[in-house]
Order: sequence, then C-alpha cells, then structure tokens
Amino acid sequence: MKLTVTTFVSLDGVLQGPGGPEEDRTDGFDLGGWLIPYADQTFGGIVVDWITDADAFLLGRRSYQLLSSHWPNVTDPNDPIATKLNTLPKYVPSNTLTSLDWANSHLLTGDLVEEVTQLKAQHGRALQVHGSGQLIQALLAAGLVDELRLLTFPVVLGKGQRLFESGTTPAAWRLTDITSTDAGVIAHTYTYAGKPALGTIVVTDGQEELVIA
Repeated sequence: MKLTVTTFVSLDGVLQGPGGPEEDRTDGFDLGGWLIPYADQTFGGIVVDWITDADAFLLGRRSYQLLSSHWPNVTDPNDPIATKLNTLPKYVPSNTLTSLDWANSHLLTGDLVEEVTQLKAQHGRALQVHGSGQLIQALLAAGLVDELRLLTFPVVLGKGQRLFESGTTPAAWRLTDITSTDAGVIAHTYTYAGKPALGTIVVTDGQEELVIA
C-alpha cells in the first residue's frame, strides 16, 4: 500500500484544531474551528473522493481519540466516511495507550519505521494518515510518505502546530492534481519525488541561464 497523508492546512501551514474550538488547545491554541466556514458541498465531495481508496488508516494517538469519540456514533450505512472509518483497520502507534475500543483498531508498540514499513508491504491501495501532526513529522523524517493530499484554506492563523515545522527533512514533491472550491479551498495532491534539486542563475554571453545541479 502507498502511504498517503491527508490533512487540512491554513495558508501559513497550520494544521492544529481545524474542526472546532475544543479539538486541540495544546500550547494555548485558541483558533480551533477555522475550517468550518469553508466546508461547503464541494469540499465534502473532495474528502469523500479521497477516502474511497483507503484500505487502512494510520492515526496518531490524539487524532485517533478525537475520531473515535465521533465516528462510531455515525451509523448511517450510506455515509461513505463513517463506513470507511468504522470498518477498515486502524493502526495507532503509541507508548501510552494500552487498549483501543474502536472496532478493528490495532495498537503499534514497536519501532515506528519497522511497523509502518510492514504495513506498507501489505496488499492494498492506500494506508491513509488523517490529521496526526506529530506522526506526520515522524513519517516525513523517515521518508515513508508516498503522497501528500493537502486541503489549503484561505485563512492565516499566525500560531499553532504547522505541517512543516523547522527541521523537516528536505524533499521534492511533484504536483499530480489540483482543484478548488467556491469557498476558496485548494486541494493539492503531490507524490514524493526524492531529494530537492538545487540550481543557480548564471550569465553567459550576456544571457541568463538556469543551471540545475
């Protein structure tokens, strides 16, 4: 399975607390719920389309606890997001949790890189990460992320946990799909393209030339 990260970010890259004021107040964050004013029908359709190719989920502890407090209560069989989340395998790396109550949930207590590498080797389409900011950072650092699916919202927050914090492992990404909503949300899909290429501008015979190392 390919490992796909799906997350919501502000224009300045913040992913903390998109869904509500009480979702994540870590470090005094008081701007939770910034996604809601832009959540129109087109946005919902994009999320549904993306989640349809999931064959398993990989979730950080905080995101798992947040999702597991809501989605088991959504029992409508025609809700595609609830159906996927409530039935498919969910894997949670954690050194603090001792048990998981949500159906088909599995605790990962070993080495993160080894555990996730084994999951990726299983047959299937996508092992999807949703939210889970700290987990995403660890996966990016280990070079395990194959695809980024970002929904970027037209709001600047100025504080909060960011998707790409200082010290993130350098990487190049290739844009494979882009679309937008009437509310101004931009959906980008990127595939991993290896290490960043570097270059410079030189002047030869009076003309500028781009040189890629």
